[in-house]
Amino acid sequence: MSTPVTDNPFAVLTLIAAPAVFTNASSVLALGTGNRLARVVDRTRQLTNRLRDSASQNTSETEMDLRHINRLEQRADRLVRAMGFFYTSIGSFAAASLISIFGAVLAVQPSRVPFAVIGGLSFVAGAIGFVGLVIGCSLLVGETRLALRSLSEEAEMVKSWFKRS
Repeated sequence: MSTPVTDNPFAVLTLIAAPAVFTNASSVLALGTGNRLARVVDRTRQLTNRLRDSASQNTSETEMDLRHINRLEQRADRLVRAMGFFYTSIGSFAAASLISIFGAVLAVQPSRVPFAVIGGLSFVAGAIGFVGLVIGCSLLVGETRLALRSLSEEAEMVKSWFKRS
């Protein structure tokens, strides 16, 4: 025997809370991604200024800086795309919450068709948000790998300086 959604206030709360939790997660990830993008921009400016100051030199450090600039461009691209997916997720989860509330109101109607349609729309909105969240997170993982590659390259160069001494 099934209980109508409106007879159980926790069912309505669950329909609304799940997308709200995902909305919060997407918002935190978007904020963190914005901070990461700002750090990439700062590092790019720093390297660009350093390269400009040493334009006449062609050292291994200059070559490394040029490789880092290329990686920073790739990182910035991934971060911007991740932010787009996170913002899409935020909107999708917010839509899923709103649609769920509307569906809870329609649950008292004798006809089940509107409720089923609204439930399907809510599911689609939530699924779009979830897919965006997953893709955005995978882009962040790729961006982190690029950052670690640059960090490892810098560390190896510094270690080589001390091995020569």
